[in-house]
Amino acid sequence: MIIEYVRTAETPHRRVGALLACAVCMLAVLLLVFPNRADAIPAFARQTHQPCAACHIGGFGPQLTPFGRQFKLLGYTLKVGNDTKVPLSLMLVETYTQTQKAQTSPPANGFGTNDNTELEQASVFVAGRITENLGVLAQATYSQNGGLLGWDNSDLRYARSYNVDGHPAIWGLSLNNNPSVTDVFNTAPAWQFPYMAPDLAPGPPATPILMGGLAQQVVGLNAYTQINGALYLEAGAYRSLSPAFLRDVNADFNGRLSGATPYARVAYTWNLPTGNVEVGGFIFHAARGLVTTNAQGNVVAAGGPTDKFTDYGIDTSYQLLNGSNHILTVNGLYLSEQQQLDATYPAGGSSNLHDNLHALNVNASYWYENTWGVTLGAFADDGSKDLTLYGNNGSPNTNGGVVELNWNPFGQADSWAQPFLNVRFGLQYTWYTRYSGLVYNVDGMGRTAADNNTLFLYTWLAF
Repeated sequence: MIIEYVRTAETPHRRVGALLACAVCMLAVLLLVFPNRADAIPAFARQTHQPCAACHIGGFGPQLTPFGRQFKLLGYTLKVGNDTKVPLSLMLVETYTQTQKAQTSPPANGFGTNDNTELEQASVFVAGRITENLGVLAQATYSQNGGLLGWDNSDLRYARSYNVDGHPAIWGLSLNNNPSVTDVFNTAPAWQFPYMAPDLAPGPPATPILMGGLAQQVVGLNAYTQINGALYLEAGAYRSLSPAFLRDVNADFNGRLSGATPYARVAYTWNLPTGNVEVGGFIFHAARGLVTTNAQGNVVAAGGPTDKFTDYGIDTSYQLLNGSNHILTVNGLYLSEQQQLDATYPAGGSSNLHDNLHALNVNASYWYENTWGVTLGAFADDGSKDLTLYGNNGSPNTNGGVVELNWNPFGQADSWAQPFLNVRFGLQYTWYTRYSGLVYNVDGMGRTAADNNTLFLYTWLAF
């Protein structure tokens, strides 16, 4: 069973030594604070004695089956047997990226303008049950792009079962570092398709802040409940971590949040004889200041006014799981963001005091025997025209699609080395019909939207 993963942006000038010390301390604390339960923190598949396909569509993350959703909601605590195993998992992702036309400059230090191979991700996970009601999923990731090890998604959960008028229910608390990483549906920004994507190719020029804009920069406490396997409610708040701490764990810092940043989520699931349907929504509001640097060149938080971002979203998902060799999933998310740029506009960073952004992401996947898969997705981003903020044409409007073919040779109950090894081979192609509001001359240097079309091949190994 592969650990859930979401890609994050890399930044230069990070401190590896301090992060390694932090990771070692985390492991030491877990083992010392819970010495009688150290045998109950294996990686998920070894902990549950279930094949990877029990929790994941296609036998590989991050798409979750109904069983996988319940496992996460119950705090990663489900355990079978009393065997003792090391609570660690590792992940390696080797990639090849080719754009239709070479980029005007290398996408990162140490790489060419096209045809790049990269160790995109090398991650270590602490994952599983700590006590009967407490579990963890914590990840640290190294990328060849930047050459640094940084902390990644982390989710510490406490969960319990209860009853509401005779109906089974779950309630829990999550301490985490990425808004929407708590979600169990693959519509949420932290877990939506594409699940693995190139970091050496052009991407959308602008998206709402909930789509990764605060990932690994904050800490939040969320309370959630699921009633009768149907109604899901979640509410919480996030605070900024200090620039000094984020430097120590090699994470981005895009500005300090003012006070608590609220996040709320609601979803309802209809469980059908052959699968399930989910419909839900998101609300998120953040007030963020600008950043500056001190005399030593370190990024610090700036005082003064803040930019306000309010995101509203609706989502839906469908899973056809009828016990046969054929699985179908459909996911959709629409986000609308209203911006009041009280900090950026007076500083001359935008043409407008008020802007907006919208993002639509839809995809459908078909899997045969949880081994062979094909996914077709489409995305459409648009928003206010702002020449100062976006440059060139001043438009964030970007549209296109993604098609991906997958082969997962392992992950079944009778797979070789189950549950210690899993691998996914992916062939992905992304195309753009419009980029930055234009089809031609999208960068002012003659580049077309189609020149950013990207061929992406990857081998994703987990053990």
